[in-house]
Amino acid sequence: MKKTLIIGASPDSSRYAYKAAHMLTRFNHEIVNVGIKRGEVAGVEIENQGDVHSDIDTITLYIGPALQPQYYDYILDTKPKRVIFNPGTENFELEKLLDQHNIEPMRACTLVLLSTGQY
Repeated sequence: MKKTLIIGASPDSSRYAYKAAHMLTRFNHEIVNVGIKRGEVAGVEIENQGDVHSDIDTITLYIGPALQPQYYDYILDTKPKRVIFNPGTENFELEKLLDQHNIEPMRACTLVLLSTGQY
């Protein structure tokens, strides 16, 4: 299973990050929720950007390009195998930075990948 860090986690059930957290856990992927809102999603507390997790396979982004620069170092320090840019989060600058650090940038939808067995 692919341990996944969700950047932009939210306890708001109408948000796609919320839906992804629940679907990931339903498919038995361990999750780490990172966001600015307090609370929990899918039984996992939302933490602030801070402690770097060294065992992350995938980071899935649910924050727009304007907010992403503050996470660049955090993402690189986490050293995931890939970063999924969900619709609306595409960022050429970050994709290029990931390429330079041998991290696969992937423009996709986490929900679709899970639903179609391609995650």
